[in-house]
Amino acid sequence: MRSGFFRGLSTGELFSVRSLSISGLVAAVYAVATILFAPLSFGYVQIRVSEALTVLPFILPQAVFGLFIGCLFANLLCGLGLIDVLLGSGSTLIAAIISSAMPSAWLAALPPVIVNSLVVGGYLSFIMGAPFIICAGHVALGQTVACFLLGVPLTKVLRSRIERGGDDPAL
Repeated sequence: MRSGFFRGLSTGELFSVRSLSISGLVAAVYAVATILFAPLSFGYVQIRVSEALTVLPFILPQAVFGLFIGCLFANLLCGLGLIDVLLGSGSTLIAAIISSAMPSAWLAALPPVIVNSLVVGGYLSFIMGAPFIICAGHVALGQTVACFLLGVPLTKVLRSRIERGGDDPAL
């Protein structure tokens, strides 16, 4: 398996029809899952089930842009305003890029937890007038559940399917 950011894929590979299809699928699943579980996805205490997908860049670097777009749409439709759209989506993008360079699925789950707890916890503290440590702690807890309990197993299953059946994760 390739290493480095985006697993060493070239710009041409990242923007191929196949890669854009994967990105679009990830974006749609992320947005739908976030909106479907909306009461849990937004606010002071949140567990975004869709954040399980943030571990995918470890095996599918094409998922990076899909996560960003999916988060952008979910926050645009149901979020806490412009700050959530810009900072929430931006933190997801940064975490996904870092996750794409991690050497294991377990380590790939760390960037979404850390980045989102700091960034999202920061602006939730600002918006809601609650102490930063409380907001960051709640976000970190929700991210830990989504990324480690859901995302790592999902990534491991998909990785074994890809290794067993070729490059296509739909096999």
